[in-house]
Amino acid sequence: MKKYIVETYYTCTFKTIHTLDNLDENQLSKIDERKDGDVEVIDVKLNNRKTKKIGEKKQEKVKDVKINNPISNEIKDNLLQQKKVDNLNTPNIKIKNKARFKMPDRRKGYIQKAQIGDHKVYLHTGEYDDGKIGEIFIDTNKEGELVKAMMNNFAIAISLGLQYGVPLDEYVDAFIDTKFEPSGNVQGNDRILSASSILDYVFRELAISYLGKEELAHTPSIVSAKIPQNETADDKFLKIVKNITSKGFVRSNLEEKLVDLSNVRINLKTKN
Repeated sequence: MKKYIVETYYTCTFKTIHTLDNLDENQLSKIDERKDGDVEVIDVKLNNRKTKKIGEKKQEKVKDVKINNPISNEIKDNLLQQKKVDNLNTPNIKIKNKARFKMPDRRKGYIQKAQIGDHKVYLHTGEYDDGKIGEIFIDTNKEGELVKAMMNNFAIAISLGLQYGVPLDEYVDAFIDTKFEPSGNVQGNDRILSASSILDYVFRELAISYLGKEELAHTPSIVSAKIPQNETADDKFLKIVKNITSKGFVRSNLEEKLVDLSNVRINLKTKN
């Protein structure tokens, strides 16, 4: 039994089986003239390599052994079919994910100023139309060029992750309770009183504002529900909306952009 790798459009391994009465030099010298061997395909690989012999090493080396038997049409069909199957099963690993949800050109958000130790931190957020956060910016007052560049690029990396669909929960779990200076008491934030680092403060603020994680806040949320005697419910509702809506974002057209759905009723009953 002899094995050869034959180079065509691909590399295939097959074997030719001859039956020898006696293993001697006389029989081996006549093996090229024999046409009764059986050809069997062993393997097909999609690469280009030079023709060479493979197999176990033998004590007696036979030189200039060639196969003159032509490959039958049935074997050619099997090889072509195997090539098609390999092409279908080969995954395309160069596919680039382009599922980025870019921010709108005019977007909502807020700016939170706070002081951690002697450092003032300004947190800027950008939101999609549905209120979901899509970007952040972090500025501090005491920083050199290196720290400023690192903070800016860190905020860009977080923003790109949010726009590609990374949940905010993952960032919160990763950066909450990180410890480095500046740290200590927080002034200017009504929900956070202390932070172990700037990142701890930033993602604690985002978790409270956008994820509703009240367990990360140090003070309870206080909302007054009392209505003055001379103020109607509609007036109170409009006042609340004015307090939480950016006047610059709506360009002072608050009443035109406000849609009151308090009297809308939706019938969810289905017909049997």
